Amino acid sequence: MSDVTKRALRLLALLQSRTVWSGPELAAEMAVTTRTVRRDVDRLREMGYPVLTSAGHGGGYQLGAGRELPPLLLSAQEAVAVAVGLRLTAASGLEGLDAEALRALAALDRLLPPTVRSEVSAVTDALGVVARPVPAARAEVLIALATAVRDGLRVRIDYEKGDGERGERRLEPRRVLAVDGRWYLFAWDLGREDWRTFRLDRMQAVHPSTFAITPRPTPDIERTVRESITVGAYTRAVTVRIRRPLHEVEKLVPVRAATVTADGSDDDACIVRAGSGSGDLRWVAMHLIGLGAPIEVIEPPELLTVLQDLSTWAGRAMLAPDAAGKPSAPGATASATAEPPDAPGAPGAPGAPEAPEAPEAPEVPEVPEAR
Repeated sequence: MSDVTKRALRLLALLQSRTVWSGPELAAEMAVTTRTVRRDVDRLREMGYPVLTSAGHGGGYQLGAGRELPPLLLSAQEAVAVAVGLRLTAASGLEGLDAEALRALAALDRLLPPTVRSEVSAVTDALGVVARPVPAARAEVLIALATAVRDGLRVRIDYEKGDGERGERRLEPRRVLAVDGRWYLFAWDLGREDWRTFRLDRMQAVHPSTFAITPRPTPDIERTVRESITVGAYTRAVTVRIRRPLHEVEKLVPVRAATVTADGSDDDACIVRAGSGSGDLRWVAMHLIGLGAPIEVIEPPELLTVLQDLSTWAGRAMLAPDAAGKPSAPGATASATAEPPDAPGAPGAPGAPEAPEAPEAPEVPEVPEAR
């Protein structure tokens, strides 16, 4: 393949990657002069690709619509990666994309060579995705927001809050994230002049604009979004020190349940923060106990009393007299079904919530907005 052909394919790939490129930007990406860029653009036009040119501020080169692009060439490993991605998309919680992803997977299967098709088939046949039901975000909402993030443009959204109130928000989108099966937008809210996190499933419509976003200092996006989901959306915050290394605790805490951060220079401890919507600390305490490490309460102080009460209650557990093949403990006369102090019902009792295997925050009653 000649250098000219390689450059033309590289230029075509760049034009597909974003909406508008200036001549100097393309020249810098391709390590050539702007004159060479103009010649390569002319070659693409001769081949039938509609490369549009606009003058003035914000102008440049743009790939127009109406032309089918060359066939996509994939290695065996790349084809497997695409197939796995499509299978995950089918269970991503995006309304309208599940069926499209399965159709795309079928189309991919028809296009692949036999050797690659057998490898992809072996992987996808063995792949299953188990996901809990979550409110679905519409595909057009995700696409519109992702495009605005890519192009650095402002948007207006029609947004419905948890209480059913609807309104319009003007935003400068920075990132779209999927967190534990639910989709969020991290953006600068122009009306509130602060960073906010929004749930995509509560967006009724997205209206892109042509106004560019304003460059401004941006916090750690993933950390800020996780903080808003796990703590900021609730009426009460809990902060504890867990005497166990950070990398071990992170594996035990789902991303939507709590934030886990380092405890300064202490490598054998970490800080866990979570929220409680009802103000009842008992279930939070039970999840913290499940981490299996010493706990130091930072806030609120009354969490320590809750933990101690649970310890006392658990210490009264005993072996049931009719335990299969097990002699009962001396003096044991009842099964271990004592309820926690003042609890509405013991785990497993009628009307009581079932304790999950890992700590998980309750359903967010309102859209979390990061500050």
